[in-house]
Amino acid sequence: MDSELILQDGSCFKGISFGADISISGEVVFNTGMVGYPESFTDPSYAGQILVLTYPLIGNYGVPSDEKDPFGIMKNFESDKIQIQALVVSEYSEGYSHYAAKKSLAKWLKENNIPAISGVDTRALTKKLREHGVMLGKIVMEKDNAKKIKMDDPNLRNLVAEVSIKEPVVYNNKPDSKKVILVDCGAKNNIIRSLLIRGLTVIRVPWDYDFMSSEYEFDGIMLSNGPGDPKMCTSTISHIRKAIVKKIPIFGICLGNQLLALAAGADTYKLKYGHRSQNQPCYEVNTKRCYVTSQNHGFAVDEKKLPKDWLPWMKNANDGTNEGIMHKSGLFFSVQYHPEHMCGPTDNEYLFDKFVELLNKKSK
Repeated sequence: MDSELILQDGSCFKGISFGADISISGEVVFNTGMVGYPESFTDPSYAGQILVLTYPLIGNYGVPSDEKDPFGIMKNFESDKIQIQALVVSEYSEGYSHYAAKKSLAKWLKENNIPAISGVDTRALTKKLREHGVMLGKIVMEKDNAKKIKMDDPNLRNLVAEVSIKEPVVYNNKPDSKKVILVDCGAKNNIIRSLLIRGLTVIRVPWDYDFMSSEYEFDGIMLSNGPGDPKMCTSTISHIRKAIVKKIPIFGICLGNQLLALAAGADTYKLKYGHRSQNQPCYEVNTKRCYVTSQNHGFAVDEKKLPKDWLPWMKNANDGTNEGIMHKSGLFFSVQYHPEHMCGPTDNEYLFDKFVELLNKKSK
């Protein structure tokens, strides 16, 4: 079926539907990664977004199974469903080949009721988004009236509330292990797994859960990734402030970096077109050591507004934006990128070990 992507500035990109034949709107963003679409599409940080992939050929290795690991967590996906609003690619490969593939990308998208179009000049589209910044857009099928499909701005909604769990869940509940509160703002599965394989008990709670007044005993706090504007999470920010006063160790990832900064008294802002890929170079401010990182975010921390006891820790080597902060005490730290990868380089897994060391040190 013929279809088209219409941007809020009136630009139109025609293509062919290969997903669900439904019309939909959202925020149009681009990802420059070459692989990892099963992990990326299921990342809750993409909620409300129409994703444009700059890599020209998509679908050639199919989609893996939904099997679970020994912890009961999906091995190949970052949540239990596709989170993107829709998909835009240059060329879709109907034929797929991979030893772990169980189905085609098109079949998977249709099963999840996600529209997708191919045959789009994604180079021209990406250049437009880089020059103008992310824009609202809508994918319209030929059977539908484009004028009747409204442009929906997902950033006006509390997307975190939409993707977070509704009730607490406890993983690996062992009395002799360190216990971590995972504030689920849209947590990727591999964040949970990265904590569990280090022997921690993980208490996963909803985004607005008052963990400081709860029945749970815990040694540290993990602030997860998630979609949308961090300033929507007023309850979360309030709870983090209380934890800082109590000097409870905190480790934040992606949205967690922004929430920690807001709780500390700093500010955040929306990036022109964000960082979405598995190839973003970041470096430590003091050592200049560089890491290649996996990223997916549209907001950033204004490090110039950090209070005096807080330090910029990491920076993006491409544009100089903040990629991490740390308190002088060392008790609270966060990064804007994804050390749990999935997909992307594994260079930054050491940060989970750093967090465990902090928990052990604090208990002595």
